[in-house]
Order: sequence, then structure tokens, then C-alpha cells
Amino acid sequence: MNQKTYVRCKDHLVSSEEFELIKVEPNGLLKTTPVPSEEKISEYYQSENYISHTDSNKTLMDRIYQFVKKISLKRKYKIIKKHHPESKTLLDIGAGTGDFLTYVNQFLDGIGIEPGEKARAIAKEKMNKVEESFDKVKGKKFDVITMWHVLEHVHDVEKQLQEINGILNENGLLIIAVPNYKSYDAKYYKSHWAAYDVPRHLWHFDQASIKTLVKRQNFNVVKILPLYFDSFYVSLLSEKIKSSKSNFIRAFFIGLLSNIKAIASGEYSSLIYVVKKGK
Repeated sequence: MNQKTYVRCKDHLVSSEEFELIKVEPNGLLKTTPVPSEEKISEYYQSENYISHTDSNKTLMDRIYQFVKKISLKRKYKIIKKHHPESKTLLDIGAGTGDFLTYVNQFLDGIGIEPGEKARAIAKEKMNKVEESFDKVKGKKFDVITMWHVLEHVHDVEKQLQEINGILNENGLLIIAVPNYKSYDAKYYKSHWAAYDVPRHLWHFDQASIKTLVKRQNFNVVKILPLYFDSFYVSLLSEKIKSSKSNFIRAFFIGLLSNIKAIASGEYSSLIYVVKKGK
């Protein structure tokens, strides 16, 4: 296996430890090294600033995140209805604080998995349909399975996709959203790019690596869609990492430029992969 260091990054949220991103396969998959064990990884999430595990509205960054999250809910559901209009059951892996799950439960029967105790407690206050682990849903079948910015956190990606294959209905839909390290904002900020988020992000994907990984489980990517807001939000976080200041003007310019360049290249800051079984 050919291994080459792509970039070195620091954990700016909790530990200040340094990690390397190793290119582990020729298809472009990057791996955070060293990898914290499954027992130790929870320590790197223990921060009030880890916004996806809270519903905080304390800071301007919090409010921006919560605003974008809310307006994205309708679009996420539209993607599901367009590609699987007859869907009745849904599993949301990595449900966080439960906003997406709460929204889609207006239209179909959805349950979630959220291993984070704090986030799961918040989600359960909204609806009691969130389990702690994948083991709780084994034996069930789903029309749709979603992973919104989750696959990058999974220790064993191959095993996770194999398990998903086992519980997804034959004509089912898998939706994966992950950061894209081939985007302009990633190249601009380099080691300061916030979406590397080591070591919470154990894996880092480009389009080729996602297509290769899902194909091994007899899945095919049928559509790739952009998450337009991510370039702006990630650029804001990256500016703070790079200079310890929230340079809104520069962050907005870099985010906008990233989206403009992606019109031709397709390399948006984050991408949604719509995946189906077989052909």
C-alpha cells in the first residue's frame, strides 16, 4: 500500500496535537494518522465549541451555523423525494441534535443513530426516535439511509458501508455528504482548512475515493450535488484558525470564489453523493 503525506494539520478545537493526512490509496482517500482508538476518540469531541453536538446560539458563528442548518432541511428532503419519491422509512446515521430527523418525520417514518451522549440527549428531547448504536437497528430495513457529514468520522468505512448494504432495501437510496479536499477553499487554506478537523475527521474524501468505496459494496453514485453554504462557513472557521480573527470579508470572498470555480470543476467545498444499489 502506497502511503504519502498529503498535509500536516493540528487539532485546533481540543488538544493542539498534530496529525498527518496520509494518502492511503491511489484513488485519493486520505487517512488521519495516528488514528485515535474508538475508546479515546470521544475525548476529542469534549468541547462546547463543537457546534454540531449542541444547539448553541451564543456566538455569531453559532447563529450562522444554526441558520444555515435550518434552511438546508427542506433541500435535503427534496433530494430524497426526487430520487426516491415512494420512500416510507429512513435511517439517519449520525443524527446529531436531531433537527433533520425531526423535519423528515413530518413526511415519513424516520429513526436516527447518534453515539454522542450529549447530542443524543438533545435529540431525544425533540423526538424519542434516536438510538445509541448501529446494533439497535440491525434486522430492520430502510428505503433511505442518510449520512450528513458523518462518514468522515467513522473508524471502519468499509464495514459501515457493508452494514448499510445489509439494511438498505433493494431499490433503496443512500445519501452521503462529506467535505471535499479538492475544493478551492481547501487548497487556499491548506493545513488551516477547518474541514480537515483532525482527529474527529478520520478520513478525507474526493470524488474518486467516494465512488471507489461505494462501488466495492455494489453501490453506484447516480448524482453529485453541491452544498453551497459550506464554502462560506468553512472559510469563516479557517480564517479564525489561520489568523485567530474572524475575517468575514476575506472569508466571504474565498467562499464565493470557491463556489464560482466549482461551477466549472465541480469541486465544491462539500458534496452530496446520491447513491443507489447496483446499476
